[in-house]
Amino acid sequence: MRNLDITTLRSFVAVADAGGVTRAAGFLNLTQSAVSMQLKRLEELLDLSLLDRSGRGVSLTPAGEQLLTYARRMIELNDEIYSRLTNADLEGEIVLGVPHDIIYPVIPRVMKAMRRDFPRVRLQLLSSYSAELKEQFGRGAVDVILTTEASPGPGAEALLEVPLRWYGAPGGTAWKARPLRVAFSRRCGFRPVAAALLDREGTAWELAVDSESDRTIEVSVSADLAVTPVLEGHAPAHFEMIAPGVLPELGAQKICLYASGARSRIVDPLVEMLRAEFGCLRGRGEIAAQ
Repeated sequence: MRNLDITTLRSFVAVADAGGVTRAAGFLNLTQSAVSMQLKRLEELLDLSLLDRSGRGVSLTPAGEQLLTYARRMIELNDEIYSRLTNADLEGEIVLGVPHDIIYPVIPRVMKAMRRDFPRVRLQLLSSYSAELKEQFGRGAVDVILTTEASPGPGAEALLEVPLRWYGAPGGTAWKARPLRVAFSRRCGFRPVAAALLDREGTAWELAVDSESDRTIEVSVSADLAVTPVLEGHAPAHFEMIAPGVLPELGAQKICLYASGARSRIVDPLVEMLRAEFGCLRGRGEIAAQ
C-alpha cells in the first residue's frame, strides 16, 4: 500500500489555490524547484497528470480536480489532529473587528479553522465601519481588526489592494444622469474619497440618499435611483459594476490588518490565518466576492 505525503498534498493545494508554482512557493516559504519536485513525486506516485501546464499559468486536469477535494480533506484532518493534541492549553477570547463588506469569503473560513485548531479559544466577530473599528482598537476594546483604507495607518499591515468601483442597478441608467445621483452611508469611509474625486473631475452630482442604513443604500441603488462606490467583487448580487472610465476613477483601497500585541499568544494564530487567506486571494489575482 502506498502512502500519500501530507507535505506534498499541501504543496499541491497551494499551487491549485495560487494558480502557479512560483506564487505557491512564496506562500509555503519553499523554493520553486522544491515545490516542482514535490508535485512531480506526487504525479509519479499516482501515475497521473495533475496539472495542465500548456497555457498561461497552471490549471488542474480532471484528475487534479478530483484529487483537490480529497487533499483538502486530508490536510484539514491532519491539522485538526495536530492542533487538538498540541494546542490544548491555548485558551481565551479574541474580538475580531471586520467591515461588513469584506467579511466574505475569508472570515467564515478563518473562524471555522480557529474553532477546529483552537477549540478553547472563543473568537467573537464584530462588524462595523473602519473608522469605528480603529477607534475601538485604539482603546483596547478589539484585539484584531481589518480595515479598508487608502493606505495603512501606524502599525498596520496591508494584506490586499482592491479597486474601488462605481456600482448601479443591473441594466440601469442612473449613471447617465447629471447631476449624478449618488447614495452614501453617513459613516462610509469611501464617501469623502468619491465626493472629492467627483468635485475634482468637475462632475455635477447630488446626494440622492444619505442614510445610516446600508440596506437603504442597497435598495436605492438596486432600484436605479442612484449609484454608489463599492469595492470590486464585494457588491451585493443585485448590483452591477459601471464600466470603468464612464465615471471618475476611484482608485484602490487597501485591506489592512491591525493586531494587538497584548495577547499575542492567542492572537498570533489568527493573524497568520488572515495573512494566509488574503495572500491566496492576492496570489490568484482574485477579489473576494460575496
